[in-house]
Amino acid sequence: MTTAESTEFLTAGLRPHTCAHCGTCVLVKKNSWKHTSIQWTTDAAESCPVFAEHAAAGESTALLDTCEKLTVSIAESVRSGDFGVLDA
Repeated sequence: MTTAESTEFLTAGLRPHTCAHCGTCVLVKKNSWKHTSIQWTTDAAESCPVFAEHAAAGESTALLDTCEKLTVSIAESVRSGDFGVLDA
């Protein structure tokens, strides 16, 4: 059973981010300079070309941490000031 508190904990601070490489939209929260929470809003294997490539090769995408191109896109957004870091 989901409580209001657990929902708030899991979703607070998440903001939409569109990947500069492929246009996939995810929800992102920067907890610290090193910690980034990413919530996919679509099936990553269908919307992200990097995940799709792994899936097409028969690999499991469940063990992929995230897309490196998405990580770069988020980092660029942080540097440009689009995302604040919560512990900054």
